Amino acid sequence: MKITSVDLFPVPPRWLFVRIQTNDGLTGWGEPTVEGRALTTSTAVRELSDQLLGKDPRRIEDLFQAMHRGNFYRGGCILTSAISGVEQALWDIKAKSFGVPVYELLGGPVRDKMRLYAHIGGATPEACATAAKAMVDKGFTALKMSVTQETEWIESPAAVDRAVAMFAETRTAAGRDTRIAIDFHGRVHRALARILAKELEQFSPYFYEELLLPEHNDALREVARAAAVPIATGERLYTRWEFKKILEDGVVDIVQPDVSHCGGIFEMRKIAAMAEAYDVCLAPHCPLGPVTFAASLQVDFCTPNALIQEQVFTLQNEYVSDYTFNDPPIVENGFIALPRNPGLGVDINEAAVREATNENLSWRVPRLHTADGAVAEW
Repeated sequence: MKITSVDLFPVPPRWLFVRIQTNDGLTGWGEPTVEGRALTTSTAVRELSDQLLGKDPRRIEDLFQAMHRGNFYRGGCILTSAISGVEQALWDIKAKSFGVPVYELLGGPVRDKMRLYAHIGGATPEACATAAKAMVDKGFTALKMSVTQETEWIESPAAVDRAVAMFAETRTAAGRDTRIAIDFHGRVHRALARILAKELEQFSPYFYEELLLPEHNDALREVARAAAVPIATGERLYTRWEFKKILEDGVVDIVQPDVSHCGGIFEMRKIAAMAEAYDVCLAPHCPLGPVTFAASLQVDFCTPNALIQEQVFTLQNEYVSDYTFNDPPIVENGFIALPRNPGLGVDINEAAVREATNENLSWRVPRLHTADGAVAEW
């Protein structure tokens, strides 16, 4: 079996699909998306193609090593995301060649269903509470929300009160049986993170995600002392080598690699195994499209320390139905059932993808500013 083509499809809202074909007629799909950098990542995939064409797609680890170590400069968001999407497509091909889901080639399933969480939003405490209640009514038992937008280095007491009120009203609306995580998105700085971590603790957050930017992970220990709430991070870390330091530091409770950024399916499984050795669990980051979600589930179902899976399909059903032949995932009592289809388990509607392809896809990360006009974190 040989790889005969590597094709790319940037599509709305901000996704990039890669399709790999073989001389045996098998097709694999991956999602090497970098939010706001789809075209840059597309170029990186094309530059990797000369290491793929004519090669056996079943030699996944060998091809990963060649792509990752094939140049003097390696790693980083763009290159590792390009590799991730290609690697997903290779697993899709290999598992399809055996007629089994990917997880069967990674040790088999360790669970029958996986808990999902949904995102909620709103500009006011009342809006967040309403959104939370709606998701609980749909069957979700876990949610994630933000309590801040653009923030100063150190905020006023009133700003802290507003953040606390956002979560407090959401907790009341959703009830204590609902797990509610808080995503800080790296928006707050160390001093404010300590304050918010302490003030929000009384409402029992499920976990704090990206309390600090990844470049400040060395300060997580100090911030974590402020509250007895699990600490999660990792969506902006790439490959097992970048996760090594935070695991050795013993601060993080939940690692959150993204299967479209961290190096792919097998790399995420290796990161999870490292985390398990430190008594840390896995909660894959996944705000992207149907291929990323399907690939994440393949890891979840063969990973003992997988805790919960992010998904955004409840907010983007129109794109899922446009680009796939699969229905949006059915959530029953907060869980999704073990997928049974071969490969990644998602059927891409190639005709629809081709029709939607936009080589000038222009989605960009929103630009936020504080009251004085200075650039703030999104």
